[in-house]
Parts: sequence; C-alpha cells; structure tokens
Amino acid sequence: MSNNIYIEYRFTVEPKEPASDILIAELGEAGFESFVEEEDEVLAYIQKADWSLDILNDIQILTNKNFKIRYGYKEIEQENWNVTWEQNFQPIIVDDVCMIRAPFHEPIGVEYDIVIEPKMSFGTGHHETTHMMLQHILKLNVKDKTVLDMGSGTGVLAILTAMRGATKIDAIDIDNWCFLNAQENVIRNKTDFISVYEGDVALLKDKKYDIIIANINRNILLEDLPEYVKSLNKNGILLLSGFYTEDLDMITQKCVELELKFEKNLERNNWVAAKYVN
Repeated sequence: MSNNIYIEYRFTVEPKEPASDILIAELGEAGFESFVEEEDEVLAYIQKADWSLDILNDIQILTNKNFKIRYGYKEIEQENWNVTWEQNFQPIIVDDVCMIRAPFHEPIGVEYDIVIEPKMSFGTGHHETTHMMLQHILKLNVKDKTVLDMGSGTGVLAILTAMRGATKIDAIDIDNWCFLNAQENVIRNKTDFISVYEGDVALLKDKKYDIIIANINRNILLEDLPEYVKSLNKNGILLLSGFYTEDLDMITQKCVELELKFEKNLERNNWVAAKYVN
C-alpha cells in the first residue's frame, strides 16, 4: 500500500460540547476523513492532495462567538497516524453483545467480537452514528438476507451483518483508503465473503438488496435516496444515519415521497439513525 501524506489539524475547543460534534460535521463536509477526540481537543485528518491553505474558510463554527476554538496543523505520514490512533483507541461494547476492538485488545467473550484496524477510515463504533447503526443491526433479522453497506468506511457494519447470518453482502465506499481498509477488516474477521467495492451509487445499477445501510452525510443521502429505493427489494429495510436531529424531518419527507414508511429512529448526542421500510 502507498504511504499517503496527511495534514493533521489539532483543534482546542471550549466548551467541547456541542462544539466538537458541529466542528467534526463541518470538517467532514470540507473533505476531512478521520477524527480523534481527546479530552479537550479534536484531531482532524485530510489527505494532502485534497488540502489547501483556505480549507477552513467555510467552517462556520470557527467564527461562532459562543465557542473558543484554536488550531494548528502539520504534515504527517500514514505510519504516524497509526501510532496516534493506537494511543487513543479504546474498545467499545454495544448493547452488551457486540464488542469493537483493535487487534491489540483482548477479547472478553461477547457474542459478536469485531476486530477493526481503521487506519484513517471512518467507523470504529465510537462515533454516535456508527454506534446507533450497530444497535439497529442487532435488532434486525438479517439471516439469509442480502445487504448493502453504503459508505462502508472500515466495513464494521457489513461485518456485523455477516456475523449475524446475512448471506450476500456488498460494502461500497468512494474513498480508496476505506476500500483497502475494509478489505483488510473483512479478512481479519473471517467474513471475506463480503464483496468490497470502491465507487459510488453508480455501482448499484441492476442490484437488489433486502437491507440497505447508509451512514453518510445528509446531502449525499438526499441525492442518492432514489437510487437506494430502486435497489431495495419488496418489504426491504433502509437504515440511514450521518445527520442531525433537526434534519430528520427533511430526510423522512424525501423517503415518504419515494414511498417509504418511517418506522423508528435512535438519537444520540443530537445525531440520528432512522429506519424506513417499503
């Protein structure tokens, strides 16, 4: 694998909540790929090829007088990111049955033990959206179902569906590093029957799924929803996350226009993960 060059920003945020969540969301829109949250800081990473000196010009929270945010940046290589991640990553437990851990953590005997090494990819279970999507999946009957994990990041959501009995699973991400990382993680978890693809919604042409999972951002969800619905089998389930509580009505309205029904949603620190059925 190539050793990508990244720019690391270190933001000091006061008060940390809700400013850090807003900051991360806005940075994600600007092209930042990965984040590490420390006690009073947020570390954000973007590939140098996607970076420019004016990258923060449209980050509105930086000019919000309710928060005090200072920052600096430096160039790092991929290997240094891995060291940073290993120093900060702690295992998490979801609903007492699913553990997301790194290869250097010891297992504790839960039903679903998922080993993830993210390396710049999104999806360790720590972020609210990933955590809630894992909760949704744990409540679903996925046995013998066909599943799409769109914007798959590390592949963690696809891996959990595989462990719970899904038989045909596609994981798609537009980012090359996510694609490579998900390939590693599905092998690591002995779920390498998951098909991992690099690309976007165009890959869905002529494909059908019982369950579609999309943890992306609001604007991409709104744009791609018609293609998701075309790819959803009858009596299918669509799980959506990556947006805030105040965006739920907008997302639901679009889903209803596409003849989906809202079933329920989870909320965690102002983030939402919603379930729709057709």
